[in-house]
Amino acid sequence: MRRALVLALLVAGCGGSSDPHPAAPRLTGAARCGEATCATLRVPLDRSAARGPALDLQVVVQGPANAPVLVFLSGGPGEPGVSFLRRVRGWLGPEADRLRVVAFDQRGTGDDALQCPALQRQMGASDLSPPTAGAVRDCARALGPRRRFFTTADTVADLDALRRALHVDKLALDGVSYGTYTAQRYALAHPRHVRALVLDSVVPSGGVSLLSDAQMRATRRILGPVTTAALAKVVARRHDGPQLLDMLTTLSVGAPRDDGYVAAIRAAARGDDASLDRWLRGVGQAVHRWPAEQLSQGLHASTLCADSPAPWGGASAPAAGRAAALRRAADALPPSALYPFDRATAAGNGFALQCLYWPPVAVPSAPTAGRLPAVPTLLLNGDRDLSTPYEWARGAVRLAPRGTLMIVKGAGHDVQDQGDPKALAAVRRFVASPG
Repeated sequence: MRRALVLALLVAGCGGSSDPHPAAPRLTGAARCGEATCATLRVPLDRSAARGPALDLQVVVQGPANAPVLVFLSGGPGEPGVSFLRRVRGWLGPEADRLRVVAFDQRGTGDDALQCPALQRQMGASDLSPPTAGAVRDCARALGPRRRFFTTADTVADLDALRRALHVDKLALDGVSYGTYTAQRYALAHPRHVRALVLDSVVPSGGVSLLSDAQMRATRRILGPVTTAALAKVVARRHDGPQLLDMLTTLSVGAPRDDGYVAAIRAAARGDDASLDRWLRGVGQAVHRWPAEQLSQGLHASTLCADSPAPWGGASAPAAGRAAALRRAADALPPSALYPFDRATAAGNGFALQCLYWPPVAVPSAPTAGRLPAVPTLLLNGDRDLSTPYEWARGAVRLAPRGTLMIVKGAGHDVQDQGDPKALAAVRRFVASPG
């Protein structure tokens, strides 16, 4: 049964303005789009500039105007959110009709994605595909000085503007992957405006290492001892650890399955590389064809390289000396943190290289991790997820006073999308909680 849409509420806030940054954020241009309402939220590119350039963020809303609000936060960073509305409502089941479900394209994503063609071709939807220095630096030059305004702190400020434009005091937030980082950063910045949190495939609120050592350690648990030993032989002989880690991480997104990549690793350990090479090519082609409108690598670099702890210090650290600092950090990792990979994987994965080559940029220091507000918090993770290993979720739940951790056996990255009945039932309970 259809519920009343929020069109009337949105229309009440429509109208033109000569001021690009009105004092009270508003949703403008409201129009029906299917069963939902689409609108635009105008936000300043630079909140320190009184009358500088503005960004128009696309917003989609469905549900009763007086219902509690749930905002979905997409991943990446670089993924749009508007296209996920129907999927999120599917996760919520009957509970969706008792909520105002909201999704939005975060700054630099979707139709307004930051465009960096060469970097996009080299990385697509990947965190770990190693890019060239030229593609990264060309991207930074193309974006110019504005690239400093695409940090998570900027998105958190946009999210609070959205809350005020919706005329609500509290939000429930459902974040997936990088969206969990955004949700936590919002909860730390605006604790009294959060009603409940769903953190699916958890990224720690203090950020993650560029060296991807958590993923390397988790590989042993996910593959088991026999395949892990075979992979170690392959890495030692072929010296392509970053590409292999990228392939395995990609294959852990969604519902994991083994269509032969384990056998390919074991065959390569015996010297037969043909099948493994086919796997690497096939996975690489699938990942690298993603356009910026689906996941912007320009936004990915702008955000992660501003927010992530780096061996050379903050995002404004000089380019000279970064490579040496990265090598020292990789050399300092004990063998137990690397196996079945090697130091070249730690220093040469795409996450590390993207930020190594990203030119210095002056951005505020990312906040440290902290205790979340005492609101119902559900942390979901698949035990086969190599992109955001469940060890991160186990650490994050210790900072959630009312946190519940659910590790879903057999699930990969993005648990809600895999339809586990117990996980979805838990999501529905948490978003229905009065907080």
